[in-house]
Amino acid sequence: MSSEFEESEEFSEEENNGENENNNPNGEIKIARAKIPRGEEVIGVIEERLGGNKMKVKCLDGKTRNSRVPGRLKRKLWLRPGDIVLVEPWELDKTKGDVIFKYPSNQVEWLKRNGYLKSEEKEF
Repeated sequence: MSSEFEESEEFSEEENNGENENNNPNGEIKIARAKIPRGEEVIGVIEERLGGNKMKVKCLDGKTRNSRVPGRLKRKLWLRPGDIVLVEPWELDKTKGDVIFKYPSNQVEWLKRNGYLKSEEKEF
């Protein structure tokens, strides 16, 4: 068994040449993909914080939703006006929604390049 493991290890080293393909020479990580909306989820930009875990989000479908951060994500997501987020509208009231993901800056660039986000969006 040890010989099989050694062969597979050598193969992986030859394939990658000992380098990580996602790293640029500058040390920045290249993004090959980003989370895209599924089902009724929509991308939006935070307009203003309303206090607590609530905020106004301008969504790409043209609606402004009064959104909240669910309790399980409250401490994980630190949000400011101008951040790009993924919003899941509520089933019964489509004017409200839950913020379920915040896009980091490198994923925002990926979304712009691939046509999911308009580059004219106002950012802070």
